[in-house]
Amino acid sequence: MSESDREAIFTALADPCRRLILTRLQARNGQTLSQLCDGLTISRQAVTKHLKQLETANLVLSEKSGRERLHFLNPVPLRAVAIRWLERFDATPMGTLAQRRKSAR
Repeated sequence: MSESDREAIFTALADPCRRLILTRLQARNGQTLSQLCDGLTISRQAVTKHLKQLETANLVLSEKSGRERLHFLNPVPLRAVAIRWLERFDATPMGTLAQRRKSAR
């Protein structure tokens, strides 16, 4: 995964509306734009714009089904970037932080 791919994912996740769309797709995959807009306080055009950004980050895949377009969560890149990013912090000794806090008191 390239640095630009990771940046696209983090940028997509930075917005609470996009995170809500991902959560809705995680709960029920394969929704239409109308279904995703249902109950949201933002416009249909705004949801479309958010979906485009999620598709650019490869977090959402869509396919045409008759006259509708269905949107699906793609968790693979999200999991890959999370694992790679979090691995950086595995080497940080947690005991050192706990000792520093105790000695500061």
